[in-house]
Amino acid sequence: MEPYAPHTRSLDSPEVVLVLAVSSNERLRAELRQKLAGLRWVLIEAGSGSEALEYLYENPSDILLLDPLIPDLEASEFHAMVRERFPAVQILTLNSHTGHLLIGTTSPTAAATELVNLLSGIRPVALQERRSPMQLHRMRPAEIEHASLPGMIGDSEAMHRVYELTKMVARRDTTVLVTGESGTGKDLIAQAIHLISPRQKQPLVIINCAAIPESLLEAELFGYVKGSFTGAVQSRIGRIHAAHGGTLFLDEIGDMPLSLQSKILRFLEQGEVQRIGGNDNLKVDVRVIAATNADLKGLAAKSMFREDLYYRLAVFPIKLPPLRERISDLENLCEAFLVKFGSRAKLSTDALRVLSSHNWPGNVRELRNVLERATIVAENEHQILSSHILL
Repeated sequence: MEPYAPHTRSLDSPEVVLVLAVSSNERLRAELRQKLAGLRWVLIEAGSGSEALEYLYENPSDILLLDPLIPDLEASEFHAMVRERFPAVQILTLNSHTGHLLIGTTSPTAAATELVNLLSGIRPVALQERRSPMQLHRMRPAEIEHASLPGMIGDSEAMHRVYELTKMVARRDTTVLVTGESGTGKDLIAQAIHLISPRQKQPLVIINCAAIPESLLEAELFGYVKGSFTGAVQSRIGRIHAAHGGTLFLDEIGDMPLSLQSKILRFLEQGEVQRIGGNDNLKVDVRVIAATNADLKGLAAKSMFREDLYYRLAVFPIKLPPLRERISDLENLCEAFLVKFGSRAKLSTDALRVLSSHNWPGNVRELRNVLERATIVAENEHQILSSHILL
């Protein structure tokens, strides 16, 4: 998300008013750019509620212009969350079709004038008073009580952000795209979403798009009818149909062959599948979660991934931080892994220092492997020393 800035003044300037416009309507955002063009304005554009929250978690804003027809969240819930988490942000609701304020004005000219006049009277929050939401969390620790998710470990600011977004989207059927480096735990987010969703008693079907040969992946996903190809001795439903009523997790979606992406897009848009060799379209009720460590938008720009499929999957993106950006979680992760391995050994201060200084390119998965090796090397000792850590 790039800010639209009609001037070169620093975003940290106390004279600048930071305006966050939240709308999937590009035309509406263009109208706002025209109305707010001026020396005091910096307009940041977000196409969804989740994108706006990601921005707010890292950047202070003075005003939020909200289109109530955001695609991924209920506007009232989004409004309430911004009010609670970012009390300094002033929220103004827009008419989704005209971009005017919903404050009773009917004339477009008058509405535009009213918008500018109203915004012109708003004083930007002083820099020393602008706080990140995580600073607010530190001021009100009770707010983050019981914030973690099933299977997830971490009390860092970055992880609390993930927890909030995950809980918000879990009770809906919105398609979710989980991104992050390899080993960050994207599969755990998918499982957590399913476990706290209304579909929790229905199946969670997982398919790794990178682990199944291209020649077999279509049959695995969509199923086939008897005699449709050599070896099809009986009809079989696919993984998508098997997830009916529940959740389908498409792991490593970036490795899905282009030849299959159009069929996945059709399934997402129409809610039906057609088995290989069959003529009937079978209706399915499936919530889809996809995950990737690839830059799908970049791949789409190179025609290596369908752009329309990317936008259909990324309705609600959740980005997992790498371990190096949440080192404060490392000690808790270590303790959890040691318990998992059945070890009673404690981590020494020197060992923790060595682990904390590592860059962790393999993230939490790499940490797990390092600790498993350490418990083997330490054998029956009561403490894991730095000499037991093999990086």
